[in-house]
Amino acid sequence: MNPYPLRSLAAVLLLGSTPLLAASLDAVLDESQQLAAEAKASQARIEQLDDASREMLGEYRNALQQAEALKGYNAQLRELVAAQRQELAGYQTQLDGIERTQEAVTPQMRRMVEVLGEFIAADLPFLPDERSDRLAQLQDLLPRADVSLAEKYRRILEAYQVESDYGRTLEAWRGELPVAGGSRSVEFLRLGRAMLYYQTLDGHESGWWNPQSQVWELLDGNARRPLHQAIAIARQEQAPALLELPVKTLSQEAAE
Repeated sequence: MNPYPLRSLAAVLLLGSTPLLAASLDAVLDESQQLAAEAKASQARIEQLDDASREMLGEYRNALQQAEALKGYNAQLRELVAAQRQELAGYQTQLDGIERTQEAVTPQMRRMVEVLGEFIAADLPFLPDERSDRLAQLQDLLPRADVSLAEKYRRILEAYQVESDYGRTLEAWRGELPVAGGSRSVEFLRLGRAMLYYQTLDGHESGWWNPQSQVWELLDGNARRPLHQAIAIARQEQAPALLELPVKTLSQEAAE
């Protein structure tokens, strides 16, 4: 039996199936490429999802950190609000106390000013304009709402201190002495609040304020020189020295 025909037949079959085999391989290659492309696309999507997941995880962690920070901040705010409420309550208590103090002190201060006015009116008539102005300022000050209670009280005490100091000082000043039909310029001398004298500018006339009769009375000529010397000492124009000033008591007045 001749083998060649079989080989020829196999060759013929092989040749005949080559296009079919090539087509199958192309299809397999195409499908493989398609699968590879799909796998690549899937991998890209997975990587995108992974990046998105990581981003979301980072955002979540940031949100947690912010939440913790806000939680601590809110706790601090609650403590601050509680402290402020406590402080406001303390202020309110103080305000209530101030209002009660004002209710008690305001009438007392008003009475102090009234007493000061009565004292000035009954005192020796020295520096009348200065003392009247000081009293008027206090009277205007009391009803003012824009001045604190402490400032009003300080001003009243200051006026009392000034009046108190008058009793411990020797003072001389030039002023107007009321006389019939007008006034004339004289030198006044105040010895504490015990005696009040005057002397004319030419030194020819001297007098004193009689608190009992509430009038100015003349002194004899012996008073002129010591009064002139006392005025010079009060003005610090002469060194202090022992003076013999005329002094009259109420008992002496009654005896006369």
